[in-house]
Amino acid sequence: MSEQDAPSIDTAKPHSARMYDYYLGGKTHYEADVQAAEAVVTKLPEIVTAARANRDFMIRVTRTLAAEYGVRQFLDIGSGIPTEPNLHQVAQSVAPEARVVYTDNDPIVLQYAQALLHSTPEGRTAYLHADVTRPEAVLESEELHKTLDLDRPVAVSVNALMHFIPDAQEPGRILRALLDRLAPGSFLSLSHGIGDVPDEEGSERIDAVVEIYKRSGTVLAPRSREQVAGFFDGLELLDPGVTQVHLWRPDTDPHGGLPEGTLTLYAGVARKS
Repeated sequence: MSEQDAPSIDTAKPHSARMYDYYLGGKTHYEADVQAAEAVVTKLPEIVTAARANRDFMIRVTRTLAAEYGVRQFLDIGSGIPTEPNLHQVAQSVAPEARVVYTDNDPIVLQYAQALLHSTPEGRTAYLHADVTRPEAVLESEELHKTLDLDRPVAVSVNALMHFIPDAQEPGRILRALLDRLAPGSFLSLSHGIGDVPDEEGSERIDAVVEIYKRSGTVLAPRSREQVAGFFDGLELLDPGVTQVHLWRPDTDPHGGLPEGTLTLYAGVARKS
């Protein structure tokens, strides 16, 4: 989709990608996004830590898949507003020939997509304006096929995305549709909002955040660890399995540099046989 064909940006209505940019300390958001994001932070201040831990998770996963598993193709779905280091910068720092396709459905991401296209000479990056709820639009796009060879392994990243897909839209079916088209040896990297917090007060705060997103026009569907693990059915989970983002192969101490008991997002990485 060209920039001219993309839908216009409604700056009066909060958008999840721009709210996430706010949590990360970015600058690509509007007053409506700030108001909604600050309302969330008031109820759930740890969301800022969770967003930053999620970025670190993406970096570690990308580096691990490129360095230890030889992955040279990446598909980042729901890429969000560019925040350095972007996925292609991490992958190409390990393997300059790595190829990356980014997708998102937010028009503002399309406007900033040029920042995602600064590839190494040996590699390649592309941006596709598409919606994950129509996986065929992603998989059949010209941009994707010009950049990735689906007969070779691809690492699919759906970080902090599927909790915006309600059960009625069958997030598991969407993921299977994506993975079914990919070659054996492909990977799924996924992080997801936590729905089974251990105490009633925490549960009430999660419910309040869900309501804030609902008022902003966005469905938010936090899920339990068991539900998130179900997204990996039929795949081979890498160690340490489904855990929290800051606990997935942390670079620092066993608690990922955060106090023990910190809640972030559930996460896992798995390989297709």
